Amino acid sequence: MQIRISWPSGHLTATLDDTPTAQALAKALPLVSTAHTWGQEVYFDTGVSVPRETSARQVVEPGTVAFWTDGDALALPYGPTPISRGDECRLASPCNVLGRLDDEPGHLATVRDGDPVRVELVEN
Repeated sequence: MQIRISWPSGHLTATLDDTPTAQALAKALPLVSTAHTWGQEVYFDTGVSVPRETSARQVVEPGTVAFWTDGDALALPYGPTPISRGDECRLASPCNVLGRLDDEPGHLATVRDGDPVRVELVEN
């Protein structure tokens, strides 16, 4: 499954794995939210509430599409956060991993705190 994440100055696509969280997110799409930034991570509320999966991880690779269950939010890290050790992408708490960005994660640097964000399914 592929999604498109758009904001005023750009967009990215991501490929999601077939997980319970990805399925719950897909049912809620399209959605519009407000971007928040935390170090080199963009996150935003989805209105979707799911439990933490057993495979949830706190340290992920740049470009991982993660779901922060504590905040019902998509978390898109592209570099270190305020709690990272070195150059790692350390999320606020363990997150469900949904998939990966298809494009260069660094494009997320153009997202500004407060930007409107739209997430929609990409039709194949």
